[in-house]
Amino acid sequence: MVFDIYKRGQGKYTRLSSAFGIAIIAGLGCLQLYKKLQAGDLGLWVETMVPAGLFVILAFLVFWLVNKPSIADFFIAAEGEMKKVSWSSRQEIAVSTFIVIVVVIIMAILLGTTDIGFRTLFAWLLS
Repeated sequence: MVFDIYKRGQGKYTRLSSAFGIAIIAGLGCLQLYKKLQAGDLGLWVETMVPAGLFVILAFLVFWLVNKPSIADFFIAAEGEMKKVSWSSRQEIAVSTFIVIVVVIIMAILLGTTDIGFRTLFAWLLS
């Protein structure tokens, strides 16, 4: 069947989040289409039903793609690999972020002073 769920329960969260993300993008695209059709003054029925129909078609397409065996197997494998990841603690992330910010600031200061130094040197040489 076209609308059967392939390997029900496996890769559930990966499939749902992917479908939800694609649905948001499709919905925003249909909203933009609605706004463009409103500017054309085609009538309320066309302005509302064309984007709504397109969204329904895209929803069926997303459902079909998420349950297509090759794509669903990829999502199942991706979710399985994400469960194997050893995530850092909150404290490790905070310390790492602080170190990165400090290094970026130091590098910006060093590059800025080097730039000012070269600019001054070349201005002195060329004058």
